[in-house]
Amino acid sequence: MPKEVLRMDGITKIYGNGFVANKNITFWLYEGEILGLVGENGAGKTTLMKVLFGHETPQSGEVFLDGQPVKILNTLDAISKGIGMVHQHFMLIPSLTVAENVVLGVEPMKNGLFDFKKAVAMTQEVADKYDFNIDPMAKIQDLSVGQMQKVEIMKVLIKGAKIIIMDEPTAVLTPQETDELFEQLMLLKQHGHSIIFISHKLEEVKRICARITVLRHGYCLGSYDLKDMDESDISRLMVGRDVVLKIDKEDPKPGKPVVHIKNLVKINAAGKRVLDDVSIDIHEGEVVGIAGVEGNGQGDLSDVLSGMGVYSSGVVEVNGTDIKGRTVRQIRDLGLAYIPEDRMEYGCAGDMSIRDNIIADRYFRKEYRKGFFLNQKHIDEIVDRYIQEFEIACDDKSQPVRMLSGGNIQKVVVAREFTSGSNFILANQPTRGIDVGAAEMIRKTIVKKSREEGTATLLISADLNEVLECSDRLLVMRKGRVVAAFPKANQVSEELLGEYMLGIKTMTQEEMEGLL
Repeated sequence: MPKEVLRMDGITKIYGNGFVANKNITFWLYEGEILGLVGENGAGKTTLMKVLFGHETPQSGEVFLDGQPVKILNTLDAISKGIGMVHQHFMLIPSLTVAENVVLGVEPMKNGLFDFKKAVAMTQEVADKYDFNIDPMAKIQDLSVGQMQKVEIMKVLIKGAKIIIMDEPTAVLTPQETDELFEQLMLLKQHGHSIIFISHKLEEVKRICARITVLRHGYCLGSYDLKDMDESDISRLMVGRDVVLKIDKEDPKPGKPVVHIKNLVKINAAGKRVLDDVSIDIHEGEVVGIAGVEGNGQGDLSDVLSGMGVYSSGVVEVNGTDIKGRTVRQIRDLGLAYIPEDRMEYGCAGDMSIRDNIIADRYFRKEYRKGFFLNQKHIDEIVDRYIQEFEIACDDKSQPVRMLSGGNIQKVVVAREFTSGSNFILANQPTRGIDVGAAEMIRKTIVKKSREEGTATLLISADLNEVLECSDRLLVMRKGRVVAAFPKANQVSEELLGEYMLGIKTMTQEEMEGLL
């Protein structure tokens, strides 16, 4: 019988507003185990891990480490007890070296000053022990995303963590980088470390974990041996119904160009060409996907198209009208619907109600008004219909959006944008950090709108499964340029995409002729 290094017994956490995040959850972890922790957004995974890492204090329940009851007072206390957390969003200082980032919090000193030489030696020792091929002297800003992920793990290891919480660790990695990370995790496992692996990518959970614990609506449904389960079994437990992991779609029937981008150049404040001679046409009735390691121009392209960022030269037209110099609202009036990457920053107003967020782009239209006033009855009917149609789990339409789970906040954004009457949808990471059930609904709606309403869609996503499933045509961006174009997304493998994303392969302009 393997040794149990952690047990969380009967954990209940209720927030001040009466929301029950965890209800009597019992959870355990063995030595040298990679355990998958899965569940929809709002299922209670994050709260449970916050309790373990000292961010939250539960109303009831106990935590046992190596069979002994412990009180975890705060994050520093958790670290001192051998618990580490690798966050989904990297917490690194770009201008510092790898070594300086790794030793933050355990800085070696000499004569009252920071001992850089010792920091480098400490970092190299961890890198050698766990086979991390990283130069301690390199600056963080010069590393790839995959290398940054390794630095985050090294930060945890140098502080002596034996239990490591990993929150969506592959969200922004290429298949090749994910393979490398998994090799490292297996090595950590062999060294006796125990890893809690939180992910929405069920094929990865199946690949690296032997056991999963499933949470749903704050309750623990139990722990399961994965050798007897497939992805659809896991999905069913998480969501409570069958989830379609593949999208069946008819071939597109592209119409006239809705978006025309020609020789687009954007130079940022530092003088760097973040968009370098980009040319793309997006037609009625098609979904064009863009894959790429984050930070290779996809975000800048999204900013330009939405009116959130200016560009230096080139032509950008939406439905035949040049967008240069136009405001966000003017571009939306041309036919743009926009699902932004950061839903809380740009997609919604957290303190406003679901109702007000859904009508935020249309309250000024004639059909929503009665003279000088809003037509409250008409608005309420429409909002109630959208809540039902988009399966938004909420108390009622007057509930502040910030009170919802991440998946339901995204559904509010999607409900507004997909019903705006626009014929161009710009979807930037539309399912990031949301559960499999909400993601399924959003992906199917993107494809459905292109087929039934002739919508033109630009889908930007770090989830390669998503771009391959939803897209008709597929492009790859690297260093601000389009480096590959595929006429049929369903004929491309994740591995091939990864090679273009990492710069191992590049297409010539001649090869891409007619595909942009």
